[in-house]
Amino acid sequence: MADDRLIVALDVPDAHAGLQLAAQLGDAVSFYKIGLGMLTGGGLALANELKAEHGKRIFLDMKLFDIGATIEAAVRGLARFDIDFLTVHGDPHVVRAAREGAAGSGLKILAVTVLTSLDRADLDAALIRAGDVNEIVLERAARALDAGADGLIASPREAASIRALPQAQGKLIVTPGVRPAGADLGDQKRVATPAAAIEAGADHIVIGRPVWKAADPRAAAQAVLAELPPAR
Repeated sequence: MADDRLIVALDVPDAHAGLQLAAQLGDAVSFYKIGLGMLTGGGLALANELKAEHGKRIFLDMKLFDIGATIEAAVRGLARFDIDFLTVHGDPHVVRAAREGAAGSGLKILAVTVLTSLDRADLDAALIRAGDVNEIVLERAARALDAGADGLIASPREAASIRALPQAQGKLIVTPGVRPAGADLGDQKRVATPAAAIEAGADHIVIGRPVWKAADPRAAAQAVLAELPPAR
């Protein structure tokens, strides 16, 4: 069984391309992220096929945000797809509603703190309160966990601080914004290498472009796995 600490983001145009990539990766990868950009390209059908026919784990990255009743209904519907992880925004009312929608299923609700593509200038432009980004992430993380989140999405730069929170004991930390040494940063601003993210307390790392844009995606995934420290 592949090391499921690596989650490969299937940020490709449609389900057909996603299946092709999964076939290339084969048994090197056991966990896939399907995001909002794939939703209209057959994302839920792809999730079903990878789960039911290939035994893969699925992280549905929707970053849901709405009123409580709508969140609860949406999550209840998504939970029928036997998905492993689902993201919602970390606002407490959203997390509580998502937990209600996931009740009775194995679906883990992961709360987004501050997107890894954002820095302080971006938060200023969005009228988010002044303060250090790390402090805002920690406060949002604590509130989301208090509201019942099963884990958090956070930059690898904040993973260690989040892991130190009393509320984070036994909870998941999943880190996007991970780039192998020497890789192009793309639109990510708060990044770390795979090994650094795991050492900082992440349970899973999410990597997309450095794998699927590689000339040999399977070899790229294996190289990432080779960077990881031994599993605890």
